[in-house]
Amino acid sequence: MLHLRSTVLLAILPIQASADVQSVLRPHGEGASRIAEISWVMFIGAGVIFLLVMILLAVALYGKPQARTLLGRRSLIVAGGLAFPIAVLSALLAYNLKAASSSAMADTAPAVRIEVVGEMWWWRVRYLAANGQPLFETANDIRIPYGQPVEFVLKSDNVIHSFWVPELAGKLDMVPGHVNRLRVQAKNAGVFRGQCAEYCGAQHAKMMFDVQALDPGDFQQWVAAQREPARKPADDTLRAGQRHFLRACAQCHAIRGTAAAGTLGPDLTHIGSRRSLAAGVLPNNVGTLAGWIAGSQHIKPDNAMPSFNRLSSQDLRAVAQYLESLE
Repeated sequence: MLHLRSTVLLAILPIQASADVQSVLRPHGEGASRIAEISWVMFIGAGVIFLLVMILLAVALYGKPQARTLLGRRSLIVAGGLAFPIAVLSALLAYNLKAASSSAMADTAPAVRIEVVGEMWWWRVRYLAANGQPLFETANDIRIPYGQPVEFVLKSDNVIHSFWVPELAGKLDMVPGHVNRLRVQAKNAGVFRGQCAEYCGAQHAKMMFDVQALDPGDFQQWVAAQREPARKPADDTLRAGQRHFLRACAQCHAIRGTAAAGTLGPDLTHIGSRRSLAAGVLPNNVGTLAGWIAGSQHIKPDNAMPSFNRLSSQDLRAVAQYLESLE
């Protein structure tokens, strides 16, 4: 018995941990609140109908002969087997369509527009000006002002991905050659995890991102800081790290304010301010930066970045410290 309880507990803990990270039943956005409301109505309605059917089944099997005879009447069969399902399902469908289509954000212009492109396997994020031109680019790290409508412009240039932040809104596919738009409005400050919800290849499960909802004033300060070029190295170690980076990494990555202008990989201008690396796989610090640079193919096989495992420990540490300083 003790072994069984331990097994059940070990099986439940990962589920609970995942629910604490992202849950559709713990909404913090207008769209997610509508989805949660619809879900609860459907769950409760289905539960009531199931309970009613079980009661009728119990009466049919174990009830008194008079009650069992009553259940066999043709009028009751027609009412319970035809009229009742049509009425209940039609009512639930009408409610669902009305609830899903109602949105206060639909009539208001978005305060922020963000273009998100699904890559293999990470998220390219561009913040757009009012005329649609990019203000700056980041990766796997999205920040929005809470209490204001935000529009995501969703694209893909490779395969179908699906953009999903369960606590803020429903999921929406990113289809090559097509642009989809998703409106989101966070109710409060917080950090909400997003996930690709459409199988897109070997590392689909390691394609995550964070959405941080900030106070509107703090958000504007963050935007202003992100538009600035990268800070210059302050000491010899950081300068050495920058030299190694420009020699080995500038072909794929960009750091504004330096000669690095690659477009294949993520823009690293302010990588030191991001919460995670490799699309949510690792926390962001000097040690994980060094580990990712030296062994990216071991951590996330078949991603587009090679492992730079021939760098000396001193050079590897210098590059990692340089990148960590880019806040």
